[in-house]
Amino acid sequence: QLQLVESGGGSVPPGESLRLSCKASGFNLNRYVIGWFRQAPGKEREGVSCVTASGNIRLYAAAVKGRFTISRDFVQNTVDLEMSALKPEDTAVYYCAAGENVRQLVTDLQTMCIDADFSRWGQGTQVTVSS
Repeated sequence: QLQLVESGGGSVPPGESLRLSCKASGFNLNRYVIGWFRQAPGKEREGVSCVTASGNIRLYAAAVKGRFTISRDFVQNTVDLEMSALKPEDTAVYYCAAGENVRQLVTDLQTMCIDADFSRWGQGTQVTVSS
């Protein structure tokens, strides 16, 4: 069975850190562009970060740049999202996704992978930032 599984979510106070991990089963994650997305209640899904298959290009949303770091582990076949200095507005369900031919959308604020180009999605993990 081909699937992505996220882990590492939780509830933390503002200013703390969490590390999310995305692991693939049934296929090699290392061949794919991997993205992290999030969706807060009542809001549209938004891109948080993405990394190319080689790991050489990493993109971040303007809202998380400087606080979040995406990384690939080619041995473990995982992609992690290290989140620091968390804010209440980071509260959301976080999803990882895999895609092969992923385009990028360039705006004045940021460059981000286009979510419609990702073909495989995990079930999501909840991140809650609250005092």
